Amino acid sequence: MQNLTRITRNPEVMGGKPCIRGMRVTVGAVVGLLASGHSHGDILQAYPYLEEGDIYEALAYAAWRAQEIEVSLKS
Repeated sequence: MQNLTRITRNPEVMGGKPCIRGMRVTVGAVVGLLASGHSHGDILQAYPYLEEGDIYEALAYAAWRAQEIEVSLKS
């Protein structure tokens, strides 16, 4: 995985979900807004403390997580 400097995880913030720069905005919230048709401008207007780079990094993180494969282990 590339070095994602804007994505943070802290068990005391949003239950440890991946967030944008330690804020209470989760990667899932950003990606969900994009998936539901909101533009970058819409998101930046709703969350004025975010930067466009935050949106791109949230997408990069989601793409990386989508590539993970779970393999069941035989006992």
